[in-house]
Order: sequence, then structure tokens, then C-alpha cells
Amino acid sequence: MIGRITGTLLELTPPTVCIEAGGLGYEIDVPMSTLYKLPPVGQTVTLHTHLAVREDAHVLYGFSSRDERAAFRALIKVTGIGARTALSLLSGMSVADLADAVELQESGRLIKVPGIGKKTAERLLLELRGKLAPATGDARAMDTGRGAGDDVLNALLALGYSAAESRKALEALPKGLDVSDGIRQALKSLARG
Repeated sequence: MIGRITGTLLELTPPTVCIEAGGLGYEIDVPMSTLYKLPPVGQTVTLHTHLAVREDAHVLYGFSSRDERAAFRALIKVTGIGARTALSLLSGMSVADLADAVELQESGRLIKVPGIGKKTAERLLLELRGKLAPATGDARAMDTGRGAGDDVLNALLALGYSAAESRKALEALPKGLDVSDGIRQALKSLARG
């Protein structure tokens, strides 16, 4: 699987970009949120990618952050949600807004996105509950440098803890821990209940 691409941005034809890496030009579909963060054509860019292999095509989807890619992967697992609808959702709202809407079960925020009706919004809320990582702002509770709180949070989510449980355990951790100590202490905290 192609997980990340770094190369020269050759073309911007929304929602597709073309990036040259290793002599090959990769056409990558991106949400508008990622498109707005791209540098000018001719500059070097890095995108986190998801490769979808279908009967008729191999399609690359690109994202400016791992959180966006994780949200995309969670969205396409929802019954009736395809890649185009997932890109539309990520174009219409940030990952943090999506996670908040799911956690608070607010279908009204999802309905505002073009292509999302009431039934689709309710299905999204039902199937995504506890599966989306909370916004990375919550992970800043561990003042341990960039990404340490995210890594602890992602580890807890990967172990099957809900987003709410993981966030609560993360907030209880003392500042200054490295990732392995943070995970260890968070697991102890969750085991105690």
C-alpha cells in the first residue's frame, strides 16, 4: 500500500492534484481542506495517502494529516458511504468538527454538507460512535512535544478503548511523559476504571 507521497506538485485540478515522485506523476484525489493547505505548483509537498483498489481502477486519495486520513478510512467503512461522499464530508467540515458531531450525536451539523441527508447523517452518527479519534486539541493535554499526545491517544484507540475513555485517560496524565510512559500510565488508569 502507498501510505505517503513526497514530491513536486505539478498540477491542481480540483479535486485532483498531480505529484511527481521518483519520475512518476501520481494523480491523487484530495478533500478541499487539503487542497487549501497545498503550496504553489512547483513546490515540494507531502501527502498521507490511501490507496483504493477497485475492479476498474486503482485510486489514490491524499490528505494533509494522518487525522484526516484516519477519518476518511473510518467514513468509507460506514454502510452506504463511498470515497466521494467521504471526501465531500472532509471538504465540508474539519476532522475535529466531525468528531465533535459524532460524539455529541448532532446530525444537524452533518446535514449541512452537500450530499448528506437526514438518514445518511443518522447512520454516520450510529456507525462512527466511538470510532473517530477526538480532535488533536484534546491530545495537547500531555505537553510532551508534537505528536506524543496523539501517539498515546492513537495507541489507546487501537487497543479498543472508546474515544471518550481514551481522552479521559490522556487528560489525567502528568505533563512531560514520553510516549511509552504515557501509554503505560494511561493503561493503568483505564484498568483501575
